[in-house]
Amino acid sequence: MTDPLLLNPHSYDPTHLDEPSRRLLRATVDWFESRGKRALVDGYNRRDWYGDFLDFAAKEGLFATFLTPAADGDGHPDKRWDTARNAALSEILGFYGLGYWYTWQVTVLGLGPVWQSGNAAARARAAQLLDEGHVMAFGLSERPHGADIYSTDMVLTPDGAGGFRATGGKYYIGNGNVAGLVSVFGRRADVEGPDGYVFFAADSRPPAYRLVRNVVNAQMYVSEFRLDDYPVRAEDLLHTGRAAFDAALNTVNVGKFNLCTASIGICEHAMYEAVTHAHNRVLYGRPVTDFPHVRRELTDAYARLVAMKLFSDRAVDYFRSAGPDDRRYLLFNPMTKMKVTTEGEKVIDLLWDVIAAKGFEADTYFDKAARDIRGLPKLEGTVHVNLALILKFMANYLFQPAEFPPVPTRHDPTDDEFLFRQGPARGLGAIRFHDWRAAYDAHAAVPNVARFREQADGLCALLAAHAPDEAQQRDLDFLLALGQLFALVVYGHLILEQAELTGLDGDVLDEIFDLLVRDFSAHATELHGKAATTEEQAAWALAHVRRPVRDAERTARVWRRVAASPGRTRCGPDGTPAPAGSGDPGVARWSRRSWWARFPEPAGQGTHLRYEPDDADESPASAGPQPIPLRHQVVGSDQEQPCLPAQPARPLCGRSGC
Repeated sequence: MTDPLLLNPHSYDPTHLDEPSRRLLRATVDWFESRGKRALVDGYNRRDWYGDFLDFAAKEGLFATFLTPAADGDGHPDKRWDTARNAALSEILGFYGLGYWYTWQVTVLGLGPVWQSGNAAARARAAQLLDEGHVMAFGLSERPHGADIYSTDMVLTPDGAGGFRATGGKYYIGNGNVAGLVSVFGRRADVEGPDGYVFFAADSRPPAYRLVRNVVNAQMYVSEFRLDDYPVRAEDLLHTGRAAFDAALNTVNVGKFNLCTASIGICEHAMYEAVTHAHNRVLYGRPVTDFPHVRRELTDAYARLVAMKLFSDRAVDYFRSAGPDDRRYLLFNPMTKMKVTTEGEKVIDLLWDVIAAKGFEADTYFDKAARDIRGLPKLEGTVHVNLALILKFMANYLFQPAEFPPVPTRHDPTDDEFLFRQGPARGLGAIRFHDWRAAYDAHAAVPNVARFREQADGLCALLAAHAPDEAQQRDLDFLLALGQLFALVVYGHLILEQAELTGLDGDVLDEIFDLLVRDFSAHATELHGKAATTEEQAAWALAHVRRPVRDAERTARVWRRVAASPGRTRCGPDGTPAPAGSGDPGVARWSRRSWWARFPEPAGQGTHLRYEPDDADESPASAGPQPIPLRHQVVGSDQEQPCLPAQPARPLCGRSGC
């Protein structure tokens, strides 16, 4: 099994996609790599506007190709809305920096109401703007109301000539400084209730569009803008009445899915940097990766990250196979927005515990990752909003399975046109699902899958025997604890399906479910402590705390995958490979003593080759000058480069990959 993670940009080649898509994705990676890590880091620290990236995207037709539905592509053979390749691009952009992902993400959102609209003129205008290299914006949220689309102070007053004049403000609007088209949500002054909602297309360039400020202290531009008597022509109207309300929610269904792939990309790059640093760090005469707690933390981070990737990739298949009679994607969408992004926070926390103070350094990618990963679970209504949404599906998912044909892996180069005709945004509680137990049964021989299945069956027993009473159903704090337990069952379900489809290594799968068993136990303990929990429910919670099935050999094998990923060669200062050691087959490592014995201090180079321990390295065993064990070259395993004498360390992922 190949590693499912993007851990070496130089070897990145999305062979599951068609050749034109592969070329554009590879060109994007090459553009970032050619700029180098220093340019990326400095741009982030200086909060530079990423105009150079937008110039690249315009030149390559990147957004125009990926974000124009086939029906609006004027016969271009490569233009389509393909969720599989969009997810791949989103992951790459997250890998290199949240700002680059963000301008893509809000362009996706800005186009949502347009591609759902029957306004042919507005659609043609959007397609032309994409061809010209413009980005888009989604004008939904307002400072007093947040993303509460039931309330809006953007008011459209009829002008007597078939159009309107719009007045009001929007807040937290990405790309609002440069967007060629802004999809703006508002309401008519002359129509009460939901029939008065309006979505219209605005342009950020006219004087009546007043840019107020960037509301965040970051490289990305998240604008506050005001429309002051802005003319809205009839041809600018995208949706009116309840259709405008549905367009807002359906756009979120399409666009906010990208939160999960951004989180994956950020974690992949952070892990790349953290593992490389840990491999090359020696404390108390031992490589940091020899410490058991470090191995556990890195192994857990790896398993969580693989799980994030598996779930998200499988969710893509359900998006692409959706239709009026199969809306299962509406559960998996808030799962990606809530569960995958919060798992990303856990991955970063684990890695940060390993690299410690290094994670604060301004010239690393990691300090950007540690900041940016926190925003993703909060960019769409926060975790509790998505958990509350997930709960709407719980009864049918757990207790009322229905028959569906199997959903295949969807990498075919076709247009996902259903996403722009989703219809009314209601009826979630009536959506049916295939039997979740089948995926668990198929992997019952995996010890921790079987143990987690006991916990999942226990959740069903709890809901059947001690379902939340009327008061508990009004207590969101209680329901959210219950929602976390349910979310784990759904999470494990799609992970198992994707593991089957991709031939995931059994050790890695068992290690993932080792984590899920622990997570279920933690959330059960939380439910036990809630004030609203009854005695019967509390007893159930304690009875379903489980220890994972431990297997030291399995964990050691997974650790070796982590240690070898993304692959490295360690060299001494004379350029020869260092000896393997520490019981890790395939992982070259050398201790201070072996280094000292093999590479005695050359005359006249004491300052270059001797190491004076600082406070962190002081121990009775390390008293006195010690040889530097970090003078080496690191190279990507895919490049088969030999060790080079007297070279400074360089990142295995290229100029910008680490």
